[in-house]
Amino acid sequence: MPTIKPSSSSMPLKHSPPMDLEKLALEHIAPHLLSYGYCYLDHILGEELGDQVLEQVRRLHQDGALKDGQLAGHLRGVSKRHLRGDKIAWIAGSEEGCEAIGLVLSVIDRLVVLCGNHLGQFYVKERSKAMVACYPGNGAGYVRHVDNPTGDGRLITCIYYLNKNWDANVHGGVLRIFPHGSSHIADVEPLFDRLLLFWSDRRNPHEVQPSYATRYALTVWYFDAQERAAAKQRFQRLSESRQEPTPDS
Repeated sequence: MPTIKPSSSSMPLKHSPPMDLEKLALEHIAPHLLSYGYCYLDHILGEELGDQVLEQVRRLHQDGALKDGQLAGHLRGVSKRHLRGDKIAWIAGSEEGCEAIGLVLSVIDRLVVLCGNHLGQFYVKERSKAMVACYPGNGAGYVRHVDNPTGDGRLITCIYYLNKNWDANVHGGVLRIFPHGSSHIADVEPLFDRLLLFWSDRRNPHEVQPSYATRYALTVWYFDAQERAAAKQRFQRLSESRQEPTPDS
């Protein structure tokens, strides 16, 4: 099985989650991704460990570590709160005070590794850091978008939710997925200790509906090795072309 290489080393798994990860990966995650394009799991860590993650995320928020989320594409680096209203921080999980976040990443890593070659032609060996996100509860959301519209290598989006006593009828904040080629719409409530996985590319446009209570989530992206390598080559060629002197320089 492949070894997931994070952008920065994460904390080793020191506590066993309350579920059989291999069974979840092979009997639930892989077949649901292939059949439907998404799936979610509840009670993935258990309340005690989930509480530790929530405490660390809240501390990051209270300490001012979360900054306005930026837009990709032609609006890269621009904050447009009417389009995207979350505040974020990128966390490796190895930082002091973020050990529980590292634990979540270890569990998700194991699930993805256990899916192995059951995800078709894709091969995952690298992932991003974790994006810790907070919607502050003022009606902010994130308009319909695709995580990877340009072939940047992102294959699987994994979101771990941290919201206790969440009532979507009151608090909103539902993640709505619009699976490509289907009339079916999937609404996923951001419930505490829930892990959502879905394909990151154009197969799954999605939106975060307005949130009217503080909404926390942790997102990590897993890269397909072949597409990621091609994306890096394109970026390198683009960077080199921009450095070439113009005829009149």
